[in-house]
Amino acid sequence: MERNLKNVLVISFGFLLLFTAYGGLQNLQSSLHSEEGLGVASLSVLYAALILSSMFLPPILIKKLGCKWTIAGSMCCYIAFSLGNFYASWYTLIPTSVILGLGGAPLWSAKCTYLTIAGNSYAEKAEKNGKDIINQYFGVFFLIFQSSGIWGNLISSLIFSQASTKVEISEENLACCGAYDCMTDTTNTTGPAEPSNSLIYTLLGIYTASGVLAVLLIAIFLDEIKSDQAETEKEILETPSFWSTFLATFQHLKDKRQCLLIPLTMYSGFEQGFLSGDYTKTYVTCALGIHYVGYVMICFSAVNSLCSLLFGKISQFTGRKLLFALATVTNTTCIIALLLWKPHPKQLAVFFIFSALWGLSDAIWQTQTNGLYGILFEKHKEAAFANYRLWESFGFVIAFGYSTKLQVYIKLYILLSVLVLSMVTYGAVEYLEAKSSPGTTPATKKENVEPLTQEAHM
Repeated sequence: MERNLKNVLVISFGFLLLFTAYGGLQNLQSSLHSEEGLGVASLSVLYAALILSSMFLPPILIKKLGCKWTIAGSMCCYIAFSLGNFYASWYTLIPTSVILGLGGAPLWSAKCTYLTIAGNSYAEKAEKNGKDIINQYFGVFFLIFQSSGIWGNLISSLIFSQASTKVEISEENLACCGAYDCMTDTTNTTGPAEPSNSLIYTLLGIYTASGVLAVLLIAIFLDEIKSDQAETEKEILETPSFWSTFLATFQHLKDKRQCLLIPLTMYSGFEQGFLSGDYTKTYVTCALGIHYVGYVMICFSAVNSLCSLLFGKISQFTGRKLLFALATVTNTTCIIALLLWKPHPKQLAVFFIFSALWGLSDAIWQTQTNGLYGILFEKHKEAAFANYRLWESFGFVIAFGYSTKLQVYIKLYILLSVLVLSMVTYGAVEYLEAKSSPGTTPATKKENVEPLTQEAHM
C-alpha cells in the first residue's frame, strides 16, 4: 500500500475511534448530568475553550510538536473528558471540558495540515495535481469519519437498553415533556428507569478504551512528516503568520458581508446546540428514556451524512438560494411543530421524523454556509473561516449556556427569531453580491467545504 494512503487511513480510523466516543457522550450530557444543568454547562464551557484554542494554540503546537504528536496529544484531551464523566461534578467535568476545548482546535488543524502535506507529497512524486490528491484524501477521511456518529450512538443505546427495570410513564409526568417542560429534573422521574451506575460505567469504559486505542493507533502507526516535507509544513504554518491571521480575523469584520453573515453562522451553533442539548433531554429522554437517545441521533447522523453528499452534488444545478430556502422551510416547520407537539411513547416514529428533518436542514446549513464563505471571501479564506469558527462556537456557547435557565418553548422562539434574522441578513448578502457582480458566481471550492464542515461538529 502506498505510504501516504496508509497514513490517511491511520488518521481516519483514529478519528473514527475518538469521535465514536466523544459524539455519543456529547449527545448524552444533558440527560446523564441534568442536576443543576451540569451537562449542558460543561458543553458551553467546552465550546468557549474551543474559541480560545482556535485563536492561539494550533500554529504553536504544530510548530513545536509536529502534526503527529499534536494529533496524539490533542486526542488525550478527549480521553480526559471521558474520564471526567466517571465521577461527574462541577470539579471534574468543567475542568476536563476546558481541556477538551483547548485540544479540539489543534487536533483538527494538525489533521488538515497532515493530509495537505501528504497529498502534496504524493502529487509531486506521481506528477499529479496537488488539489486533486488532497481532495481525494479528505474524501477518504470523511467517508470513514462520518460513521462515528452512528457507532457511538449505537453503543450507548445498546448498553442502556440492558436496564433490567422498566416503568410505565404516567400522563402527569409526560406533561413535563416537550416545549412547555416543567424545568425540573424529569429524566429521573419519567421514562424507563434511570440506567444503573454499572451500565453508565460500562459505557464510559468502552468510550475511554476507544479513545486510548485512537491514541495508540496514531502513536504507533502514523509516520512523522519527513525532513524533505519540512519546507511544505513551514509554508502551511507560517504563511500567513499567526499574528497576521489573528488580527485579520477581526479586521475582516470591516467587510459588510461578513457582518451580515454573523447571524447565519451563529444559527448553525444554535440549532445544533438545541438538538443535542434540549431535544435529546426534554423530548426523547423524558418521554422514551435515555436508551432511545442513541437511536434517534443515529437517524440524525445518517440523514445528515447522506444529505451532505447529495446537496454538495446538486448545489451546482439548484444554486445555494434554493437550498437555503429548503433548509429554512424545513427548520421553521420543525420548530413550530415542536411548539405544538406533546411527545408521547405511542408516537415513536415522530421522534425519528424530527431528527431526520433536522439532519436534512443541518446538512444544508453546514455545506452551503461553508461553501458561501469560500466563494465570497476567496482572497481572505483564513480570516473568513476563522470568523466562521468563532461565531458558530459563540452560537454553541449561548445555546448551551441558557439551556437550563429557560423553558424549551422560549428557546424555540429564540431559535425561530435567529433563523428569521439569518435569512434577512443572508438575503442582504445575496443582494450585495448580485449588485456588485451580476451573473457571475464562482464555483464552490470543495477543499474549503469538506475539512471545515465537520470541524463545526467538533
